[in-house]
Amino acid sequence: MKPEANSNDITEHPHDDKSRPYLCTVCDKRFINKSNLVGHMNIHTGKYKCTECGTCCESSSALTVHSRIHSGDKPFECSVCSKRFTTAGVFFVHSRIHSGEKPFKCHMCDKAFSRSGTLKSHMGVHTGDKPFKCHMCDKAFSQSGTLKSHMGVHTGDKPFKCHVCSKAFSQSGTLSSHTRVHTGEKPYKCSLCNKCFSQSSSFRDHTRNVHGNRKM
Repeated sequence: MKPEANSNDITEHPHDDKSRPYLCTVCDKRFINKSNLVGHMNIHTGKYKCTECGTCCESSSALTVHSRIHSGDKPFECSVCSKRFTTAGVFFVHSRIHSGEKPFKCHMCDKAFSRSGTLKSHMGVHTGDKPFKCHMCDKAFSQSGTLKSHMGVHTGDKPFKCHVCSKAFSQSGTLSSHTRVHTGEKPYKCSLCNKCFSQSSSFRDHTRNVHGNRKM
């Protein structure tokens, strides 16, 4: 039986993993420094606990962010498209849609991405790694999201419905793209000629065919 959480038990424990010497005595997770362990222990002790759903957070700031799930508060607004976000981090990543910034570069080809997770998934193109396997057919995928979308082929499930025309889609991203047919939103702007596009694929075709993939 694991011991109860004790926030005072913040000590180094001998271990072969010298890069993560700080051990949680409740769940055996290890951390590289004391501050990370202190935050983690707050989850076990319930120091920062949500009164709405009981979720325990690492810090008061993390609890503040979590509470926005219940309040619906989205304090970060995009000045370009007016979309709002619950955290500064998500807002910052979103802003790259408009700026075209792609800081995560593949070291095996010339592709670049706005998110680290997208780069990680892209690497499967080079490595051939497809760890997400469909249990209903022999297809496999490099991303869990792609597998989830693929399952719609078997189940016919299309949970994402357009509130304007009632069309339904298997992916939330496909619904988001579709809604631009109704809103006229064009979030993809070419920095070379200032043309705007509603779909990222149209934007990519434009930069390739008109500007010859010149650096933006």
